[in-house]
Amino acid sequence: MATTRAAESAAGKGMAAYRATSLFQPHHTREAIRDAHEGRIPPLFGLYLALSTVPTARLVAPLGFDTIWVDWEHSSCNVETMTTMVHEISFMSEGRTIPWVRVPGHDHAAIGFALDAGASVVIPQVNTVAEAQHAVSSAKFGVQNRGTRSAPPFRLTWGISDLPSDPNVTLMENLNRQAAIMIQIETIEGIDNLDAILTEVPDIDAVWLGILDIRASMGLKATGFGGTEPEYLQAVAKFEGILKKHRKPRGGQGLGTPEAMRKACKDNSINFIAVDAVALKGLADVLPVARKIFPAERRMVDAEEKAEVVKSNGHLKNGEVMANGHAEGEVPN
Repeated sequence: MATTRAAESAAGKGMAAYRATSLFQPHHTREAIRDAHEGRIPPLFGLYLALSTVPTARLVAPLGFDTIWVDWEHSSCNVETMTTMVHEISFMSEGRTIPWVRVPGHDHAAIGFALDAGASVVIPQVNTVAEAQHAVSSAKFGVQNRGTRSAPPFRLTWGISDLPSDPNVTLMENLNRQAAIMIQIETIEGIDNLDAILTEVPDIDAVWLGILDIRASMGLKATGFGGTEPEYLQAVAKFEGILKKHRKPRGGQGLGTPEAMRKACKDNSINFIAVDAVALKGLADVLPVARKIFPAERRMVDAEEKAEVVKSNGHLKNGEVMANGHAEGEVPN
């Protein structure tokens, strides 16, 4: 089945090849990431929704991105809004786009809410083995998976949206196999513990280096585009070496010019190459163009408008109406 999905995706179906039996269920995201990491399909390219609004999710879902990130951690987003956004992404894309949700912290309930909605999850600020174990436990069903996730009784409709992709195992085990878990390493402590984390918690599907946070934690200039400081480069090299050792897929952002994107995304299996907030900021680019096309100037009025002005106040100079209706040099009575 894995080979079939990868072949269908590469043949043009994209992420629709990895959709489950119902769009209310998570895609087979774990499989898609692994296929991208091992070169069976191209890397996944995604859109990052920083503003987290339902109308935005509805608008961008059909645009063709492989995946869309809902940022629940850093937005004024509640459970209902997050859930609706996930459904909009899955349904408005007709399964061609995989929804991800970055949850706010490590809360057991928040992780469950995002998975119940049908998303895969991003867990921020993972620094220790214990934190990683807690996150994965919250996302998995069953003691055999060291899982503590609660089974939702009515999030899927019996006999309709709860049909398993693999009928040989339970629905819960299918869901365990479908939804992916990506952790974010955002401190030096996290990098120092990453080897142990990936050794002790093998069900982590992908890892993201939080460049902005890690630079802030190191007392360096906070920028999402990295830097050239020796201590920063050393930390990144250590991170990359650990991922290669464990053959773990990497996620990250790749914004800017083609060359910047190529550099940022070269080792990634999941790449977020556009951000709604950045695109909205770009709307202001047209403003100086418009101001240049239409500078401040006195405007001539047509004959009918002139006659009306003359009738109302009679103030004209050489056929030109002044902004206040008076000719230049005149003082109104």
